[in-house]
Order: sequence, then structure tokens, then C-alpha cells
Amino acid sequence: MNTRLVYSTEHGRVCPDCRHAMATCICKRNPAVVGDGKVRVSLDTKGRKGKGVTVVKGLPLAPDALDALGRQLKAACGSGGTVKDGCIEVQGDHVEKVLAWLAARPEGWKPKRAGG
Repeated sequence: MNTRLVYSTEHGRVCPDCRHAMATCICKRNPAVVGDGKVRVSLDTKGRKGKGVTVVKGLPLAPDALDALGRQLKAACGSGGTVKDGCIEVQGDHVEKVLAWLAARPEGWKPKRAGG
């Protein structure tokens, strides 16, 4: 029997990993670093009605640092976007600008263009 409690009338939403209420989840205290260290920048149009989105994957950062970097990157490109699932998405075709911006960072990342 594989059951996972996701909601409780007593506590509300429940974390599926630690089974605590989302407000007191212990998983969020020690966030895992997402990314394999190989920074890939690509242009994605799938599922977006032909609109292009620049996607940055593989950054070895904690979620809060990734949010801050995403904010800086969106400001540098002068565009909107989001950070989800360990990826930064910037609206529009900004692949070359993002590659140059990431390469100039002091962290020493070596971003590569992925895809066509």
C-alpha cells in the first residue's frame, strides 16, 4: 500500500517528504543544491505557442541564491521570466547575452549553448 498524505484538515497541506505541515516543513531548512555544475543555456519554444524562452539549467546554487541570480539576469536582459524546478527562464531570445553575462561572473562558470 503506497499512500501519501498531501492534505490534513488539522494542519492543511502536508509535505510529502517529511510529513510535517508545510509551514513547519523541515525539508526547507536544508535545501539541496540543484544542478550538476554544467551550466547549459538554450532557447525553448515547446508548449509556448511559438514564443521563445531562454532557459538556464545546471547552476549549482541553493534555491534562494538561484532566485537572486534569476532576478539579476532578468534585469540584465531587460525582460521578464521566472525561476522554477532549478532552472531560470528568461522571456525572449537572449541566449548570447546570457552566455556572455554568465561567463563574466566571478564564480567561474563556463556556460555552454545547448540545443540548436
